[in-house]
Amino acid sequence: MSSPEDRFVVHPPAWRWTHIALPCSDIEASIAFYERYTPMRLLDKREDVDGFGAWLGQPDNADKPFILVLVSFHRDAGHGPQPTMAPFAHIGIEVTSRDEVDAIAELAAHDGFLHWPATQLPPPIGYICAVTDPDGNVVEFSYDQGVYAKAQEVWGPAGWSPGAG
Repeated sequence: MSSPEDRFVVHPPAWRWTHIALPCSDIEASIAFYERYTPMRLLDKREDVDGFGAWLGQPDNADKPFILVLVSFHRDAGHGPQPTMAPFAHIGIEVTSRDEVDAIAELAAHDGFLHWPATQLPPPIGYICAVTDPDGNVVEFSYDQGVYAKAQEVWGPAGWSPGAG
C-alpha cells in the first residue's frame, strides 16, 4: 500500500498539542469575540459543503502553534448557540497582571459576556475572571496560576519529547 504524498513542507519537530475545536452558531460573531477578548487572530477561514471553519491563534506562536478551531455547520443553522465548554468546562488563558484580569472583567461586564467576576481564589487557581463567547462557551482569564512556574520546575526549558518518559 502506497502512502499519499505530504501536502505540507513544515511539520512539528515533536508531538504537539495543536488545537481545540468548538462549534459555533455565528462564525463571524465568534471570530470577532475571540479577536476582541484574546490575543488570538484569524489564521485561516474556509467554507466547504458542510459549513464554515476558522482557525484562530497567537501570531507570536508560529513555532509552536495552538489553534482554536471554530466550526459552523450548515446542518446546525438556525439552532442557536451551542455551548460546549460550560458551565464549568472552559478554555484557560493566563495573562500577565491582575490589572489585565480586571480590564477583561470590566469589558465583559460592559459587553454582557461576564461569567465569573474577577476573584482571588486559593492556589493554584490564582486571580481569575471568566467570560462567555457568543455561544455560551466559557473562557477563563487568570493571573498567577502557576502553569508556567510548574512547567519550568518539572520539565525545565527543554520540555518533554516522545520516548523521554
